Amino acid sequence: MTQRKNPPAPTPPAGLAAPFNPGRAGAYLLLAVIGALVGAAGVLVHAAWIPGGLLLALLATTGVFYGGMYAMGTKAGVGASAAGWIVSIVLMTVSRPEGDLLIGGSLVSYAYMLGGMGLAVICATMLPLPQRGSDGARLGK
Repeated sequence: MTQRKNPPAPTPPAGLAAPFNPGRAGAYLLLAVIGALVGAAGVLVHAAWIPGGLLLALLATTGVFYGGMYAMGTKAGVGASAAGWIVSIVLMTVSRPEGDLLIGGSLVSYAYMLGGMGLAVICATMLPLPQRGSDGARLGK
């Protein structure tokens, strides 16, 4: 008597979301926290050494956005880190009752905020995703 084999589990078609994975959701949450930390550090550094502080802050911002995309293998990695970054920036632009501001109305501050948003858009739309599992073989051979 032959045993009947179960059919393989269906895979979702390309373009559709995969089933919920708690590890992946935790990774996206971690990316949002890292983005918030990089945003907060950039706020403290961007006006320190003009233009070096601004360039350093934008370079770190680019690194966390591209790193999120590379680590997750999807462009949602950019979105998660950019969401944390923008939340920390917005929270630091609000003036406190004591009158303290971390991001003022200077040209350097606007360059940091708009530059970071522009870098998020560039990383999400223009950079190709890294190829996972490619063996380097040429097609047609």
